[in-house]
Amino acid sequence: MVATKAKPLRMGRTEWGLLLLSLLWGASFFFFKILVREYPPFTLVLGRVGLAAVAMLALLRMRGEALPLAPRLWGSAAVMALLNNVVPFSLISFGEQSVSSGLAAILNATTPLFAVVLAHLLPADERLTPARILGLALGLSGVAVLIGPELLASLGASAVAGQAACLLAAFSYALAGLYGRRFRTTAPTVLATVQLTASTVILISLSLMFDRPWDLSPPSSEALAAFLGISLFCTALAYILYFRILAVAGATNLLLVTFLLPVSALLLGRLFLSEPIVARSVVGMAIIGFGLVAIDGRLSAWLARRRTPTNPPAHPKYEI
Repeated sequence: MVATKAKPLRMGRTEWGLLLLSLLWGASFFFFKILVREYPPFTLVLGRVGLAAVAMLALLRMRGEALPLAPRLWGSAAVMALLNNVVPFSLISFGEQSVSSGLAAILNATTPLFAVVLAHLLPADERLTPARILGLALGLSGVAVLIGPELLASLGASAVAGQAACLLAAFSYALAGLYGRRFRTTAPTVLATVQLTASTVILISLSLMFDRPWDLSPPSSEALAAFLGISLFCTALAYILYFRILAVAGATNLLLVTFLLPVSALLLGRLFLSEPIVARSVVGMAIIGFGLVAIDGRLSAWLARRRTPTNPPAHPKYEI
């Protein structure tokens, strides 16, 4: 007979996928910071989604899949493209003209906070519970720590506008998450390709109208590498990974990815862009993290276990 041992905790495919997704999306803020030095927002985002759309179309062709032609699907995908790509990507690229990539990623971590409030306002959706209210309060406190009066006074009006743009991008991501739940019968790779293609069409018009791309210089070698990285890895590959994890783990677990983004963004910004990691950023990120833990139920479950008395067995269990 041998004593039963507790099974060690292991990183499964879902956990490793979440970690990889957080690294990919966190790196996008780093690439944005490089690209805003050479390109205006709409043209920058057009390069990101355009290259990603080409990669996704090539993937569909390799898999023998075809794009659907239903006008209703393309109309819904166009709305999703605005909420999930065009608006937030453009706002983040504008914001990173005046704020660091790390701070932009931290502000993006407020996306689940907006989603909680919006879900409560929708009929027959998730209601605000005491734990969610606590999480929302903690999250907003974290944002207040990040963009407090001292920081606003020291950074100037342009930085304030940049931070507001990053927060609006997070709000748009929350809207996209709620709107995207209607796509239940379309294959994830097909839906991602349709969304990116619609985003490309919209951004071609915006770039031509506002950025005059014919007057812009060709990308430098650094910008070209950043375009390839943000398009192929942070967009195309990240979307494939995102939809696969969503099908296995659900949206609740994916919320944790948003909080992991600032870690990789802060480290990349520090290592390659010499961006400082200030105490305010670390404290604000930690408070937002506690808020997310409260929102997704982990804090309530832990407190419930602490309150429940346990009576350990007098003798260890054995199995033959």
